[in-house]
Amino acid sequence: MPDSTYFSRRLREARQRIGLSQKALGVKAGIDPFSASPRMNQYEKGKHLPDLLMMEHLANATGVPVAYFFAQNDCLAELLLLWSEMDEAKRSELLVAAKNLAGL
Repeated sequence: MPDSTYFSRRLREARQRIGLSQKALGVKAGIDPFSASPRMNQYEKGKHLPDLLMMEHLANATGVPVAYFFAQNDCLAELLLLWSEMDEAKRSELLVAAKNLAGL
């Protein structure tokens, strides 16, 4: 699956998770209201990939890390969402637990 397919699927999931329309998300990410809906539609259909700066704006607008957009499987995507919602202490605990599980 190419990167644009991962991106488009995760972008749609992130947008739906917070209950925004394509236009509302585009505007929240700083896209002109006149072109927000068509641009977001093209991103979600995988016709175009935004540049890194726009990906950062979209990540901030949806409350997910940029890496979430490129998670190749659902488990990794869910872990990235959980990670982004944790404070530093919880992240440290999770990292220690993951290392223990991996036998490191």
